[in-house]
Amino acid sequence: MITRPIPVPPKDARLNWHLDQPFRLKHLVIAVLLLVLLVVTGQRTEMDRMLAMTTEAVGNLVGLNDDSQVVRGLGKVADSMWPPTLATSEEAARLGDLDTDNLPWFSRIESTETVRQRLNTDTLELETTTETIEVLYRPMGYVQTVFVKMIETLEIALWGTLLAVSLSIPLAWFAASNYSPNRATYTIARGLISLLRSVPELIVALFLVLAYGFGPIAGVLALGLHAAGFLGKFYAEDIENADKHPQEALEAIGAGKIKTLWYAVMPQVLPQYVAYTAYILDRNLRMATVIGLVGAGGIGQELKGRFDMYDYGHVMTILIAIFLFVFVLDQISARIRARMI
Repeated sequence: MITRPIPVPPKDARLNWHLDQPFRLKHLVIAVLLLVLLVVTGQRTEMDRMLAMTTEAVGNLVGLNDDSQVVRGLGKVADSMWPPTLATSEEAARLGDLDTDNLPWFSRIESTETVRQRLNTDTLELETTTETIEVLYRPMGYVQTVFVKMIETLEIALWGTLLAVSLSIPLAWFAASNYSPNRATYTIARGLISLLRSVPELIVALFLVLAYGFGPIAGVLALGLHAAGFLGKFYAEDIENADKHPQEALEAIGAGKIKTLWYAVMPQVLPQYVAYTAYILDRNLRMATVIGLVGAGGIGQELKGRFDMYDYGHVMTILIAIFLFVFVLDQISARIRARMI
């Protein structure tokens, strides 16, 4: 190993150190322009009002003031959403296939009294009557309903992710500048990726519901098409940024592009691909609840219906279920990625 001595200036030499200024006038001008932009946009988006109301809410929580609109509003929401609704009760007379001798697990028949008003056709007056009706009470009935809907939401997210991966793999090949056959295919692939990413899933779902009708088909297609744009971009950029030395070594011994990509690029980018795909699956699970609001299947339809009927206890149950599913999915994806690194 060849070592070189560190250059040392002569003993009597005069050293003139000069460091460039880290900030110049142009940086000050840019900072001022950004500050002006923030002030203007902040007023248009009511950031000053948000800051004032948040400060008032914090002051109310620590006892500095007596009232806060934010605390009062959030308190009403919290009171109406807690406790979460777990049970369901249905009128037994409306369940035509109910077998009282073979009830569902943990269910029971209860008798309740209801007060109803009916119009007397003779006197044309409303009369109050008390009726005793039998209801089927299920202690965990709504939990079961939400679980079934969450399974459907997970299936929509899984199929949407599978569709996105299937579309993004060829897109990434043509959108990687070092593997695309020519400039035209590169430009077309990049343009298609930008198109898929530019239209939100909710807008896509609105049009697909018109084409395919209400149900999970529109949800799967909306999630898959939008996510294909993101995965195609991420996959292509990782292919372009992969270490060139293994690729050059394989090309030197006559390997084609496909073999070079498979043996030199894929081992480098596979952990990132797993992370990207797991993130898209997690995102699709959350977005599947949103696109359900427009009729694209999943828990979103149930959430919208309960919210419209002001059943906030049911809404809380749904939100807890979404959190648990996302948390479990995140833990599983983290373990899978750790094994592959």
